[in-house]
Amino acid sequence: MQVSTLTMPAEASTVEALADTFRILGDPTRIRIVGALAQGELCVHELSDAVGISESAISHQLRLMRTMRIVRGRREGRCVYYTLDDQHILDLFQQGLRHVSEVGK
Repeated sequence: MQVSTLTMPAEASTVEALADTFRILGDPTRIRIVGALAQGELCVHELSDAVGISESAISHQLRLMRTMRIVRGRREGRCVYYTLDDQHILDLFQQGLRHVSEVGK
């Protein structure tokens, strides 16, 4: 096991922010959204089709995810295209997938 130079954060605000990030990522619908966006930029309509829920429900989830800096939007005309906020979010998603894929090996 690789030892990290990172240690447990002492600041309460940092601990809360980290817990909030994991809390947001702990919802199956939001994980499906992250999974769809891991493939590339999508608009609300495309996300709705990919995840299988209404555009209204997608918009609600995206609003929460934008607040937590999980996703970001780019407006093009009347359409807003969403992508993962940064590489860290993709890394968390991919690490989580690897972890659950290894369970029981």
